[in-house]
Amino acid sequence: MQRSRAASRTQTSREVDYLRDEVAARVADRLLDIKRRYHTVVELGAGCGHLAKAVDDDMMDKLIMCEMSPQALSRDVDTQYDVEVERRVMDEEMPQFEDESLDAVVSSLSMHWVNDLPGMLIRVRKALVPDGVFIGAMLGGDSLFELRSSLQLADVERDGGIAARVSPLTSSRDVGNLLSRAGMTLSTVDLDDIVVNYPSMLHLISDINSMGEGNAVVQRLPFIKRDTLVAASAIYKDWLEA
Repeated sequence: MQRSRAASRTQTSREVDYLRDEVAARVADRLLDIKRRYHTVVELGAGCGHLAKAVDDDMMDKLIMCEMSPQALSRDVDTQYDVEVERRVMDEEMPQFEDESLDAVVSSLSMHWVNDLPGMLIRVRKALVPDGVFIGAMLGGDSLFELRSSLQLADVERDGGIAARVSPLTSSRDVGNLLSRAGMTLSTVDLDDIVVNYPSMLHLISDINSMGEGNAVVQRLPFIKRDTLVAASAIYKDWLEA
């Protein structure tokens, strides 16, 4: 729902494509590190086509973009890419492909939305040919550390406790264990830092919402009190100026 709502605001969503475009470019670089040309690559959680902008016909013949949000999948439907593109509305948590039918599967900034990550990885592994490739990039570790810390400190200061203001993120150690449980072999986990500077915490929150990446915790509080938000914003500002 968040992704669909964000993609429906076409111009605003394009203005915040910078993060997904950067991560997609890095995923494409990882594909280039493997000295192989692919006939067809499947992308799970393709969004509005960020990876499609970063690949060319020297890497593959065709890219199948799978995305559960029809609005996101069709936002840039008129854009011409350097590879043939096929769009499929599909839940990335439940990829529907025959066993041992795919040479490569990639996922760029969507796996942090998956509820059953072990199950998804097992289904991907089964869909890959024995020598197939899976490359995934997701938010994790200390992503949004300053924002999370500022909100937690403000919650403790104003309300005496911590609320779930930001969706939970997976650690790199957990990702390695999940890949092993899914039966992936020769797995490698890389950590990349992408630093984006914002004038204030409120500018950051605005961009997060425009990306369709708001808090997805079911039992979250439906609002944040004004004085808590002001306190968190002040803590965030002091953090950046320190």
